[in-house]
Amino acid sequence: MLASIAHRTPPRGYGPWEQVASTLTEGLVALGHDVTLFATADSITSARLHAEAPTGYEEDPGVDAKVHEGLHIAAAFERAGEFDVISNQFDFLPLTFSRLVRTPVVTTIHGFSSEAILPVYRAYDDIGRYVAISDADRHPDLGYEATIHHGIDPARFTFRPDPGEHLLFLGRIHPDKGTHLAIEVARRAGLPLVIAGIVQDESYFRDRVQPHLGRGGISYAGPVGPAERDALLGGALALLHLIGFAEPFGLSVVEALATGTPVIARPLGSMPEIVRHGRTGYLVDDVVGAVDAVRRVASLSRRDCRDDVEARFTAGRMVADYATLFSRIAGGGPSAISRSSRSGTSTTANRTAASLAP
Repeated sequence: MLASIAHRTPPRGYGPWEQVASTLTEGLVALGHDVTLFATADSITSARLHAEAPTGYEEDPGVDAKVHEGLHIAAAFERAGEFDVISNQFDFLPLTFSRLVRTPVVTTIHGFSSEAILPVYRAYDDIGRYVAISDADRHPDLGYEATIHHGIDPARFTFRPDPGEHLLFLGRIHPDKGTHLAIEVARRAGLPLVIAGIVQDESYFRDRVQPHLGRGGISYAGPVGPAERDALLGGALALLHLIGFAEPFGLSVVEALATGTPVIARPLGSMPEIVRHGRTGYLVDDVVGAVDAVRRVASLSRRDCRDDVEARFTAGRMVADYATLFSRIAGGGPSAISRSSRSGTSTTANRTAASLAP
């Protein structure tokens, strides 16, 4: 399991890629598989741990990202002969090593940060064995083995049957995430808003967010750890996810639903796959639509929100899907469907007995 080394695995706060790598690692170990996790030295895991970086480079300025990423990736591929499959949860760079080893590399594409990285994915499309995290995030130029939605452990999120009185924004504070739109919706709805997450764009925070703090019930909680995250999500009337880009997945959306809190989101990227309009939240086009949704959201069943997570977005389902895929690939099985047709069709891994046995 080749994790990102931007943060510890699992992350202390922000770190969705590291969280997925951790959930998948622990789930595979629980099924009886022998897993080696390549991550930072301070990572916590029941698997074997191999580390080149002492801690995440986003957490320690003394860790040089390029140097330690190079050592980190090389270490995994130098040991490739020991493994049946390398699960690349890192990004595109490990693909450049993949022709140098016989061990199949299964790359989960956690989204495309830029069109500039597509040439790498295209260059290794013939052996890349790509997994999409949503149907919406499939690129038409690439072939995919499966779409496997992320999963969470519902037990880590407290279901609260009664709606709270505040709205919540939880995520990167960046224009793409629509923090300023959440502020505008809360202001028009006359409700308090709690903003939580890392500041990824300092100028945006300074100009579009900070001037509103302390006014009209708008507050900033900063980056939050698991316990505070659970409390904020469960205590909200709704999560505002008014994104301005095609969100590849959106773990915070599923986490909100796990606590029973509905989600009001724009219908971009994966949101129509995750949010059931009129049942677990509302998909809206603009601020006016979001304000109207806020007025109606208390009528939604919070139990339906939780039940939908337990039906579709559990860690157990995600791990089983990956285990099935890894078993087929390690056994030399065929691709899900032919390269010529699979790029545009969902091929979510089917769970079989292979999911349950090492």
